[in-house]
Amino acid sequence: MSVNVKVQQAAQALLTQFNYKELYSLEERLMPSDLDEAYLIQREFQSHVSEAQGAIAGYKLAYTTAQLQESVGVSDPVLGIMLEDNIRHSPSTLKASDFCQLALECEVGVRLRSDLGPAGAPYDRGKVSEAVESLMPAFEIVDLRRTPGMDRQVSFITGVAANIFNAGVVLGEPVTNWRELDLESAYGSMTINDVMVGDGHGSDVMGHPLEPLAWLANKLAEQGLGLSAGMVIITGSIVPPKVVNPGDTASIMIEGLGSAELKVV
Repeated sequence: MSVNVKVQQAAQALLTQFNYKELYSLEERLMPSDLDEAYLIQREFQSHVSEAQGAIAGYKLAYTTAQLQESVGVSDPVLGIMLEDNIRHSPSTLKASDFCQLALECEVGVRLRSDLGPAGAPYDRGKVSEAVESLMPAFEIVDLRRTPGMDRQVSFITGVAANIFNAGVVLGEPVTNWRELDLESAYGSMTINDVMVGDGHGSDVMGHPLEPLAWLANKLAEQGLGLSAGMVIITGSIVPPKVVNPGDTASIMIEGLGSAELKVV
């Protein structure tokens, strides 16, 4: 089987599971051989989803802590694609029936005012900061579709191919004077039904919320791709995934960046 055929068939298998709200799994013959192949499958898969959910409008990052990376034998974060129709704004309402298992994360969101193209690589935090228009609190919307009992590393690379379970984002109000903030020490938290379910700090995400943005710009440059002005990037979990159900209300707060709210019906 040629690589192109394998990538196409794996993406089609994931698309079928996506459309039927099934858990993600791939036959052994379609399993990515490495992360590079997982990203090829991811992009092919999302190219089909985008026909219904709009063009690529941003990216998400995951596995941004050393502990999570060590658990699956990698030394870098991983990325996923966000599509135009899934960029939402607070306050927002989500239908639980649209997902297999809806979960939320608390993250720092970034909107770009200028491009970060492959020609500009390598990037560091200072360089990508110049391209940032605004920051905001962001709920990552996660559709948890892990197959129970699957080997951890198999589950990880399948998840990368399946776009790290991203189902979009709910953004709070943009903050343009973010350069005045101490983002490393900024405190963030999430409440569900007025009960706090998790908290953390900006430094929990690779030491600073904009370090993942630099990593992303460099990783995309390796693939001959870039980030465009107006794109939204969510930079990794300050609060990891929390499952929500119909009737729940949730809010997040990040010090200096404000809050965002949503409800589930």
